[in-house]
Amino acid sequence: MTMPPPKMMPAYRITDWGEAPALVEVSVPEPGPGEVRVRVAGCGLCHSDLTMVTMTGEIGQALGWRVPFTLGHEVAGWVDGVGPGVADVFEHLVNGTPVAVVAAGSCGTCAACVAGHQSRCPSGITGRGYGRDGGLAGWVVAPAADLVVLGGALDPALSGPFTDAGATSMHAVERVLPALADGSSVAVIGVGGLGSLALQILAALTPARITAVDLDPVRREASLAAGAHRAVDQLDAKFDAIIDIVGDDATISASMKRLAEGGAYVLVGAERGGLRGAWWDRLPREAMITRIQGSSRRHVERVVALAAEGRVRIETRSFTLDHVADAYAALESGSLVGRAVVHP
Repeated sequence: MTMPPPKMMPAYRITDWGEAPALVEVSVPEPGPGEVRVRVAGCGLCHSDLTMVTMTGEIGQALGWRVPFTLGHEVAGWVDGVGPGVADVFEHLVNGTPVAVVAAGSCGTCAACVAGHQSRCPSGITGRGYGRDGGLAGWVVAPAADLVVLGGALDPALSGPFTDAGATSMHAVERVLPALADGSSVAVIGVGGLGSLALQILAALTPARITAVDLDPVRREASLAAGAHRAVDQLDAKFDAIIDIVGDDATISASMKRLAEGGAYVLVGAERGGLRGAWWDRLPREAMITRIQGSSRRHVERVVALAAEGRVRIETRSFTLDHVADAYAALESGSLVGRAVVHP
């Protein structure tokens, strides 16, 4: 027999603009029409959380966000209650079902959402952990349509990062797939968390020869186990595709010099770099140049499926909810190995 949840729970929340987040007691949420309550098994942490911590009220209000709200958007757990109408459409979402919660915020009704491109939704800047209650708590509520069932032996306690880090990497790889036929080559610049996932996905889905590019020798060595055929500290040849996880002046400029004509370049990193001078002469002919942000439901589904087959994995480090501040400190300092996952 399933025990009902308690009335109150601890949650790590931004309580006011400009103030440090705090662990406070809040009510356990009830699912509304079309919603599901998820008992959180694990919630991954992300660098974007650190940006929100320092956000001013002026910026937050311009985004349509309201304080207080609970942080955390990389969520996985178990179904723990369904709202009205859910059972009629989502018969498989019964209590105890292991699920991942799609990280991308979306309205679900605009042309982009209907076409399956939630990352293009105009309201996508607001989602769980982004101005709405996220998963750094014992329970979270989400639309039933935003849940992806975890198959195989995937552990919900460790699967949260697939919903953002994994899905974003899948999004990037999906964009360069047309350029990666037999005999092709691809480079991934920056092979930390997202870059390591991109390497694994490329190895699983393409026949391309994969090069990892990173200034850190430890990351370069680790990249060989993640699927790279070789690892270097800078782009050193022409590539049919380049995935840039860094995105500063140096990596963008080098990518434009090293991208083959007709190739594909995807910018993921947010270091806000650019190209100086005339772009016309510096872009390779017939190349596809794309910037992505976030992901859509299908990216979560694809990376979760690969993970269930054992073809993609994420190295994680676990923290309890009362040590979430330590986890964020490790993330900010760059001392964290793997993805931080908090277990409420």
